[in-house]
Amino acid sequence: MIATVHPSSIQGTLRVPTSKSAMQRALAAALIRKGKTILLNPGNSEDDQAALRCIQVLGARVEIESDRWVVVSEGIRPVSDELDCGESGLSIRMFTPLAALSDRPMRIIGGGSLSKRPMQFFADVLPMLGVQVKLHEGRLPIELRGPLKPQDIEVDGSLSSQFLTGLLMAYSAVGLADRTIQVNDLKSRPYIDLTVQILQRFGLPVPINENYHRFTFTDQAPVPTNEPLIFSVEGDWSGASFWLAAAPIAGALTLQGLDQNSTQADRAFWSLLDRCGIQLQVDADKLEVGVGLPGAFEFDATDCPDLFPPLVALASHIRGTSVINGVHRLAYKESDRAKSLQAEFGKLGITISLQGDQMKIMGGTGVRAAVVDAHGDHRIAMALAVAALGASGPVRIEGAESVGKSYPDFWKDLQSLGATVSLSN
Repeated sequence: MIATVHPSSIQGTLRVPTSKSAMQRALAAALIRKGKTILLNPGNSEDDQAALRCIQVLGARVEIESDRWVVVSEGIRPVSDELDCGESGLSIRMFTPLAALSDRPMRIIGGGSLSKRPMQFFADVLPMLGVQVKLHEGRLPIELRGPLKPQDIEVDGSLSSQFLTGLLMAYSAVGLADRTIQVNDLKSRPYIDLTVQILQRFGLPVPINENYHRFTFTDQAPVPTNEPLIFSVEGDWSGASFWLAAAPIAGALTLQGLDQNSTQADRAFWSLLDRCGIQLQVDADKLEVGVGLPGAFEFDATDCPDLFPPLVALASHIRGTSVINGVHRLAYKESDRAKSLQAEFGKLGITISLQGDQMKIMGGTGVRAAVVDAHGDHRIAMALAVAALGASGPVRIEGAESVGKSYPDFWKDLQSLGATVSLSN
C-alpha cells in the first residue's frame, strides 16, 4: 500500500492505541495464571494477534468480544507441536521459554524480519535448564523439548530485555523458590519493570530485583483463582510518541488513554518534550501538547530504542543538530533501523550521520517532497508520515501497510486529525 501525505495542519483529540508491549505480556500472564482472565481495552495489532495465536496453541481458550477478551487457561498444555510467532520479536522471545515448560516437542517459527534475527541466546541458555534445543545457524526455526526446570543461571542482557522477560515468565509459572537469574549488561530496563508489574497484577510469583543484576524468586504462593481477574490494558506510549512528535510540527493535540505513571520505556518522550519547553498540560486521563518546535536536543535512547523514528521525525524540523545515543540497539529491528532512517530521511533532504553509537540529525534545512520506502518497518512508515506534515510538498510512502504491526488505525487516525492523506494499492 502507498500513503501520500500532504503538508497539513492537525488538531483534535485522539485516544491512543493499546500498548502491544502490555497486551502481549498480559496474554502470557493470563496463560500461566490459570483460571479466567478478562482483558479490557484489548489491542488489535498484528503483534497482538501473534501473541493470541501463541496462547491458544499453548492451551488457552479465548473468547473475543469487541471491548474485551476472555481467556481461560489451565496452564501450559500445547495442542500443537508448532508455535508461529508471526513477526513479533516479543512473542518469539517470551513464548519460547513458556513452550519449553511442556515435555512435548515443539517447533517455534516466525516470518518476515524475525527469521533473520539472532536466537543463539536460546541455544546457550535453555540447555542449562534441561531443555533440548536445536537452531539453524543461530536463527529460526527453533526445535525444543522440555520440560524447562528453573536453575540458578547467568545470562547476557545486552541484545534484548525480551529474552529475560521470557525467562521471568517461565520461572514465575513454575513457582519454585530460591532460583536466581543473574543478568549482565541489561538493556531496556523499563520493559523488565513492565513485565514484573504485570506478573504482580496477575497474582503470579514476582522476583526480587537487585539493581537489575539479579532477579531472585522466593517462596510465594499464587493468589487463589476462583474469581475471574479483570485487567485493563494501558494505552501505548510508543504509538503516542508519534503524535507527541507531530504536535510541535503541525498542531496542538489532546491525547487520551495514557497512564502517566506507566513503566513503559517510551514514556521518556514526554519527559524530553517537557525538558525542551514544549507546552504540555496534564489532566487526569488527558495530555495536551502544544504547537511550536524546541531547540536541538540530545537524548539517550539506549533503554527506549523504539523512540528513534519519532525523534528523527521531530529533529528533522528543528534548526541545528540533534543527537540520539544508543544506535547499537537498532540493528535487529524490523529493518536495520539506523540505516533505514538515514536513507529515507536523506531522500527528504535531511542529513543523518552515524558516528559510533550516536545518530546526528542536521535539521531545519527543510523537509522536501519525495518518494520514500518504509522498509517493511511500521515505525519508519509512521516517522516519515509525521515528518511529511511539515514538508514542502507531498511525500509518497511505499510499504505503508507495515503500520499494521503495531498501529493498524494509524492512517485513519492521522486523517481524523485533519491531515490530507490518500491511500492506494
